[in-house]
Amino acid sequence: MPKSHEKSAPHRRTRRDHATETAEDYVEAIAEAHERTGTCRVRDLSLHFGVSHVTVTRIVARLQSEGLVETAPYRPVQLTVRGKRLATKSRKQHEIVYRFLVSLGIDAETAAIDAEGIEHHVSPQTLARFEELARLNESAATGE
Repeated sequence: MPKSHEKSAPHRRTRRDHATETAEDYVEAIAEAHERTGTCRVRDLSLHFGVSHVTVTRIVARLQSEGLVETAPYRPVQLTVRGKRLATKSRKQHEIVYRFLVSLGIDAETAAIDAEGIEHHVSPQTLARFEELARLNESAATGE
């Protein structure tokens, strides 16, 4: 029978994943806003996530204390080098999960929604396998 610390390992990982999920979503959204318009303001994030200005301000303050963003009152939100790295990593994970789901025959809209949750909870080993299978399925679909 597994020891109690072995049984709790999946739960510890899930709690850790949840703790980083918001940061990953926000840095990814900030990066996307910068690519789209050249800037990102609290209002942009509030509209993107459908949450209040106060909620975004609190989260941005937390991200700033974690060294992921820089901002000042009435100024745009900028990603730090660390924030840019996290945004790139998050976007890549999202894209791999999305491609994997689509390669299984999941429609694009559902795959996009599901990938948003899965990307935060998948291990590097599983993600690598998703990428490999997506590539194989995509090749098979195109006859390559």
